[in-house]
Parts: sequence; C-alpha cells; structure tokens
Amino acid sequence: MVEHGQTSMAGQRLGAPETLGISTLEPGHKPPAMPAGRLVPIRVLLLDDSEEIFDISHRASGRVLFETVCLHLNLIEGDYFGLEFQSSHRKMVSLYKCNPCMRVCPGPKHTVLRFVVKFFPPDHTVLLEELTRYLFALQVRQDLASGRLTCSDPSAALLVSHIIQSEIGDFEETRFSQTKHEYYRLLEVASRLEMYGIRLHPAKDREGTKLSLAVAHGGVLVFQGHNRINDFNWSKIRKLSFKRRRFLVKLRADPSNVNQDTLEFLMASRDCCKMFWKICVEYHAFFRLFEEPRPKPKPVLFSRGSSFRFRSVLMIFICVCLSFSEVTCALVTLVNGHADDCRAATPSPLISPMLNDTGAKRTDDEEDNRRKNCRTDKAYCIAKELLNTERTYLKDLELITVLFQKVLDKEDCVPEALKTLLSSTYEPLHSHHTHFLQELEERLSLWEGQCNMQVKGEIQRLGDLLLKSVQELKALSAQLEMSSECVFALERACVASCRLECVCREFELQKVCYIPLNVFLLSPLHRLLHYRQILDRLCKHYPPTHTDYSDCKAALDDVCKLEAALRPGLEEIENYQKLLELQKDLIGVEHLAVAGRQLIRLGCLSKLSGKGLQQRMFFLFNGVLLYSTRGITSTNQFTVHRQLPLHGMTIRESEDEWGVPHSFTLMVQQQSLVVAARSESEMEKWMEDLKMAVDMAEESNGPTADLLTASKGVKSSGASEVESEDDHRGSQTSLQCNGNDSANTRHRGNTTAHVCWHRNTSVSKLDFSIATENQLSGNLLRKFKNSNGWQRLWVVFTNFTLFFYKTHEDEYPLASLPLLGYSVTHAGESENIHKDHVFKLHFKSHIYYFRTESEYFFERWMTVIRSATASASRTRYLNRTEPD
Repeated sequence: MVEHGQTSMAGQRLGAPETLGISTLEPGHKPPAMPAGRLVPIRVLLLDDSEEIFDISHRASGRVLFETVCLHLNLIEGDYFGLEFQSSHRKMVSLYKCNPCMRVCPGPKHTVLRFVVKFFPPDHTVLLEELTRYLFALQVRQDLASGRLTCSDPSAALLVSHIIQSEIGDFEETRFSQTKHEYYRLLEVASRLEMYGIRLHPAKDREGTKLSLAVAHGGVLVFQGHNRINDFNWSKIRKLSFKRRRFLVKLRADPSNVNQDTLEFLMASRDCCKMFWKICVEYHAFFRLFEEPRPKPKPVLFSRGSSFRFRSVLMIFICVCLSFSEVTCALVTLVNGHADDCRAATPSPLISPMLNDTGAKRTDDEEDNRRKNCRTDKAYCIAKELLNTERTYLKDLELITVLFQKVLDKEDCVPEALKTLLSSTYEPLHSHHTHFLQELEERLSLWEGQCNMQVKGEIQRLGDLLLKSVQELKALSAQLEMSSECVFALERACVASCRLECVCREFELQKVCYIPLNVFLLSPLHRLLHYRQILDRLCKHYPPTHTDYSDCKAALDDVCKLEAALRPGLEEIENYQKLLELQKDLIGVEHLAVAGRQLIRLGCLSKLSGKGLQQRMFFLFNGVLLYSTRGITSTNQFTVHRQLPLHGMTIRESEDEWGVPHSFTLMVQQQSLVVAARSESEMEKWMEDLKMAVDMAEESNGPTADLLTASKGVKSSGASEVESEDDHRGSQTSLQCNGNDSANTRHRGNTTAHVCWHRNTSVSKLDFSIATENQLSGNLLRKFKNSNGWQRLWVVFTNFTLFFYKTHEDEYPLASLPLLGYSVTHAGESENIHKDHVFKLHFKSHIYYFRTESEYFFERWMTVIRSATASASRTRYLNRTEPD
C-alpha cells in the first residue's frame, strides 16, 4: 500500500538517467495537496501489470490521485499519461483530473483504475526521460498483445523480437543497458505503424456503413476495419460538436472540396458520442491549443448538445461548442517549476517553449502588409527598442511596488523599517518611469504618424526626452544606490524571521516572479546600463551636426558618470545575489554568502571514478572548489560531496594519460581528481578560470574557510579520494529553520545551476555580467512546427532565458526557454523558409525559428542571444567591442 507522500523511485530502479533537457513545463516532484477527509484505498493497475493501492481522501480530485501515482513512479513527463476505469456500461472511461474520484468511479473500493498512455506524440524522440520511453514501450507491448496494435507479420515479428530481447538481453551486456536500447528500438518501429496509439470508436456514416472514428495528434481519423480511409486535419476542421447520437464534423470552406462541409457520423449512444467528443477536445488541447479560449456565455435556463466543461492540468476549457476558428491560441506553461491549482494550465512537455501548430490566426499576410509600411530607419528602431524595454522595466518595478508590497503589508513578521526602505526606494523610481513611458509612447505615436518635414524634425528624436529623464534620475541617485541596500536588508530580515523567509520563497514561486526576486530589486541599477547602450548607439548613428546629437551626447555623459559612481557597488551586490541563489540550490554548505566570497564559474564536468565518467556539478569560488550531484528529493537541490582548496593546487591536461577526451587533472594536498569537459572549448574555459583562481589563492596566502556543514559527512580537502556514489540518495535539506522547513522544500526549478546541469554546460562571472547588459524586449514571430504559419509573441530576454507572452500587457509569461547550451544561426536556404530576418535556435533535436520585423531587430536579437548561447572567456570578454 502506498500512502500519500510516500515515494517509490521507479526511475532509480530502472536506472533511468537525468533528463537531457530542461523545461519550464515540468511540474516538479512535490506531493499533491491532499484535502481533508477519510482515506479510501484505490487500486491502480500500472503498465508493468503490477497493482498498487493508494490511500486517497474521499474528497480528492482525480488530479490528486494522478499526481500521487506519478510521484510514486518518479515520473516527470506525466502529461502524456492518464487514468481510466470501466464504467457501468463496460466502456473504458478516462478519469478527468478536475472531477472528484468518488463521484466519477462507480464503487471506488472495488474499481481498478488503469494507468495508461493517453497522448501519443508522432515523434518518439521528444520523450526526454528513459522512464517515459520505458512506460511507452510497456503500453506498446500491451496494445500488441491485446490486438489493438495491428500490423503485418514481419512488423509483428520485429516488435516481438525487441520485446523478448529487452526481457532477456544479450549474454555479455547488463540487463538494463540492453533493455534501454531495445525498448528504444521498439518505439522506433511501433511509432511508424498506422495503428500506433489509435483507439477505435465504432460509428456509422449516413448510409449505415460500419466505420470507426479515432483521434490523433493531427486530427480526426476515419477507419473501415483497420484501414484508414479518411482523415481531417485540425487546420481543416472549423467545429466539432455532437447532438444526441450524432457526431458532427464541420469543415472550413474550401472551393476545391466537392464534398459537403458538414460530416455526420452515428454512434451507439449519446454517452459514446460525448465521450469521443471529449477525447477530441483533449487531443486538440494537448497538441494544438496554446491559450485557454474565452468561454461563451452559459445559457441561463438550460443547454442542449455538447456543453462539456473540460478542466485539467493541460488547460481550463469551458465551451458550449468547440469552434476552432474563434480560438486564439498561445502556450500556457509553468515558469517556476510548480503548479498552482486546478485552474493553472499546464500542457504537455513536448517541446519548450512551444508545442505544435496552433489554431491561432496566421499572421503572414497581416505582418507582410504591415512591414511594408514599417519604418526601417535606425533612429526609429532604437527608439522602438527603448520603448519596448521600458515597458518591461516598468512592469518589473510594479512587481515590487504593488505585488510584493501588498504581500508584505499582510504579514506581521515584516519589520516596519524594511517596508519603509522598500517604499521610499522604489516608489519614486516607479513614478518617474511611469511618466517617462507615457512620454515615450506619445513620441513614438507621433513619430509613426503622417506629418510634414518641419514637424518631423521636432518629433522624430529621442535626445530631449532622454536628457530630461537622465537629469531627473540624477536627482534620484540616492534611490538607485539604496536598491543594493534593499537586497542586504531583505536578506537580514529573512535570516531573523523564518516566517518572512517562507513568505519571500512563496512569492518567488509565483508565475509573475519569473526571475529571482533579488534581480527585480537590482533592476534600477541594470536599467542604467541599458540607457547607456541606447544613447551610445544613437550617438554613433547621428552625425555631430544632427539636431538630436547634442542632447544624446549630453545624456550619455550624464549616464556614464552616474553609472561609474554606482558600478563598484553593483559588482559587489550582483556577486552577493548569485551567492544567495546558490545557497538555496546547495545542500551541505553554510556561510556561502559572506563578504569576500566571489563566484567565478559554475557548471558541469564529468568526474572519472572506478565506475566510469559520472556527471557532477562544480562550483568555483575564490579559494575553494566544490563539487556535487543533484539530489533526487522533491527539492531537486545539489548535494555537495567534497571541498578542494585552491591554495597549492596544480592543473594539467590528461587526455593522453587517461584516454578520456577533454580531461584534465586537479592535484592538491597529494590528492588527485580527474574530470572531463564536454568539449575542448569548455575545458579551456574551466582551466583558464581555475588557473586564475589558483593564482588569486596563492597571492592571498590565507587559509581556506570551511564551507561544509559538519553534520552531512561531506568530505573536505584532506578526505579520501574514494567517493560513495550513494551519498546523494535520500539527502535532505540542511536549511532548517525552527523546525519548520516548508520554505526549504520548494525551490525554483529553472535556476541557472539547474539549467547548466541539464544542458551539461557552465557559466562564469563574466557571463553573468554580459547577461546583465544584454537584455531585450519586443515582438517576435515564431514559426509553427508543422506548417508555414507564424505566431506573433511578446518576448523578453533576460537571465539567459527567453520568456514568452501573448502581449506586453500580460501579467506573467506563458512559457520560457533557457538558452544555455543552444546555438543561434541564420536560417539557411535549404530550410525552405522564404522570409527575411529569420534566425534559428537549435539544441539537439529541438529547433525553433523566429522572425523579426526589421534588419535592426534581427541583429539585436542575434547579439543578445549569442551572449547567452556562447560562454565568454576572460580574454574575449575583455577585448570585446559592441557592434554599431
């Protein structure tokens, strides 16, 4: 019997490796909230034919039960799966996650629910986890045995051979290694079969011919026997509905289509018709919808026909009839690695940040016509960039002055001095930038309008507005300087009050807080850097005789002076902020964020041991090097294994010595550690920073402070080289606070350290500095995966990540894509994208195409994204020059 909160690590039993990519769609592995009430045992038959009993509250929803099963399996990619049971009519029915278990299941004590694969993606390679692929293979095996998956005799023989091979394995190979390869091959073969993932629903056409209906990722399918005779792509379907026993498919108007635009199928009963309609809605929501559509008004008295209220982890979908032509779609995902409640929409983790083609209106014609009239002069584009980034910055200030202040006002644990400090620092800045944004919007509106040449000289300029704004900011220099003190003061208050720490952690996990809270607090200092870049580009663009040049030059001089006065404090507080973030990510260290500690580089290296190369996370500070693994607890923190002092350390390449590519050896106090990077460039960056840190340690000539907590049994510099590979299992957080660790059991799942772990890369202190300067906001057109359509999105780039919104007015991002490890290139002619200003993002099998509105913004997006996708060496950073 599995009780709520008890976890059986199925992924660990199978030997499944960590996921190869990181996605904001992952729901995290925290136990679902169990409502109060008596516990009822519910039996669930798993895909390996084992049966588990889960004690669930009689008030619990299907979602609670489903998440409990996923937690039991240690399943991350749970959105592909579902639970089903046999109804009183002996039909297999899905257990919808928003419905109460007791109300839906007939006799739950005696009902056995089946855990099954619910959504079959067309490309099995999008399944990131070995455990997910294993469960899919088990489903294929069941479908083959039950006759659901029909195929030719040669295909059946091939599938059976892979199944037997996975069960028995070769003589010389380990069982899991062989099993892993065989079920991967099993999916390769099965996914090419016509009946892969198909669930047939009996029906008849108007003439009474016996048919079967099915739904797949691409649309609705029609079968006669096991032969597909027709299919209706989602893009061709205008509306799906049902009326009593009749299932109706309304097609979009097409002059070339000689058939009727409404197809009618007769099913066995209204319940069968409604059940298939629900399945169609789910499939469309999973593979196509990106945003919850606005519901039509509900009839006051009664409704007829299809009025199914569909709410699940995927989306909240309220409709009277499913009209695809009226649905504007955008992906709704998690940003901070956790789910809110049943109202939060969490689609499938197929590909982050976007799934497949959307039902949204294509923007090709509209955008092409608009771009013909779009102003392409550089001054206008720079002004547009300033406007876009100012909108984002003002929203970031509102998060502090409105949302965070509102949370603090409700709490008695917040010192009044802290409230006063925050309000006196950020409210004047918010007021100033609100007025500045209004002026910018008015100026750009006039700039884009029709006017005569004499008026153009007065309104097509920025220098006067920027000079006025910068002079007002000089009067607010005290507030700019105090933003650093706000970070220190908030941390001191959190140390003194466990309750306040919990409040800040919970606020940081909300979707509106898309980056760490301390980064929001430092945004006024970062904004000065952006003003300097904007003004520098304007001064380079204008000739000295231009009417706007003198104002721009004067504003640039003032910004440079203000920035120079604040930069020393900015470098210190940025380093402190990174240390605070790492303190939350690490288990087994203490006193990390102290004066004098500097973060130099963090990232992944493979450690050579008796068991081969094993992935480890390394953290390089001045004076000490730590390495760790990521824990398998719900916190997903990194457990520190060992501390190596840098004083007296030697570093040498050792590829020839060990035969391991890109390997090097660290020697300290008669101990050695052999590690390997994923590439030669990555190895060079690590060795360069390590040598620099060793030189700093030699010059300081002081002892290394011990960062490790004594109670964790973690090895310090004089420990044995032999490391227990089980050290990270079952580790608990060391950040206990007055016996209440609720604030410490929930952590952001998209921190820089976690992205580096999943992408097997690293970032340095210089990378963080470059990322601070390279921030951008604006509209991008994202290409749909399976069509030539494009979707317009508002995109914010910051903290090595793209955040996607429907419009700039949205309160929180709909999706995010961390770019560490990605490459960015021009879209080539061979890729058949016949559009200008298109760039391509690529990481392993994940490819995205984005289009900008002008050459200027194409170069700007390429520049800022390259700053995140290519880690900088110290030499390249010091010698870099910003392009004109």
